[in-house]
Amino acid sequence: MAKLQIAQEPAADELLSTDPFALLTGMLLDQQFPMERAFAGPAKIRDRFGTMDPAAIAATEPEAFADLCSTPPAIHRYGRSMAGRVQQLAQAIVDDYDGDTASLWNTAKTGDELFARLRALPGFGEQKAKIFVALLAKQLEVKPPGWTKVSGDYSKKGFRSVADVVDGDSLQQVRDFKKAAKARAKAEAAGS
Repeated sequence: MAKLQIAQEPAADELLSTDPFALLTGMLLDQQFPMERAFAGPAKIRDRFGTMDPAAIAATEPEAFADLCSTPPAIHRYGRSMAGRVQQLAQAIVDDYDGDTASLWNTAKTGDELFARLRALPGFGEQKAKIFVALLAKQLEVKPPGWTKVSGDYSKKGFRSVADVVDGDSLQQVRDFKKAAKARAKAEAAGS
């Protein structure tokens, strides 16, 4: 079993390492919010709700779940709206994978199939799906044929995304890479 260190908090990282829905939820929350805090969100949900079981989360009354997710410290900067997305994600796992999150990737025969399955999830755009394919491959050894093609640059060695975070040092290197990429994009936009 992989020993993930994305949240940089032992209890949160233990949950990410042992609960596939927690890991998928962390990836969902990883937008417009510091990466390690996004991946600590599932532990907050579990600690307050008692479980990360997708069926239980999907069946919960939405207002009550939003209250739970937005109570400080919230699971995300936009705790109430992200609570709705977490419930949509949970419902998709229940409907499409009988509540077995890991089967989403363990039964994918190719990288294309895995990528398509991730893209079909609520809240998973192209970039998020590419990054999650790379995370599964690099840290969980889930490497269906063609995974490098569908994850693109995220499959390369280096410090490009959460897929490359294995400790505090690599987290900082990913942060530095993203900051430099944003600066390049801004400079290119100003030059055109």
